[in-house]
Amino acid sequence: MADESSEQTPSYEQAREELTEVVRRLETGGLTLEQSIELWERGEKLAAVCEEWLQGARVKLAAAMARRSDPASGHPNDAPF
Repeated sequence: MADESSEQTPSYEQAREELTEVVRRLETGGLTLEQSIELWERGEKLAAVCEEWLQGARVKLAAAMARRSDPASGHPNDAPF
């Protein structure tokens, strides 16, 4: 990641990829306690970012499914066929 102090939220894919790297580094070992703690904290933040993205996707999917199953929604041409 370019600048970890940046306030910009990474995409789901970026956060997941960085989280995978954090886990790999922690599993490899050979780090000081301080380095391990810093990586763990970064991993927690990245996991939270991933969860936020997934929760947003769940909400969008639920809304789309509700519109599709509600015939009174005013979108008669939403049927897939």
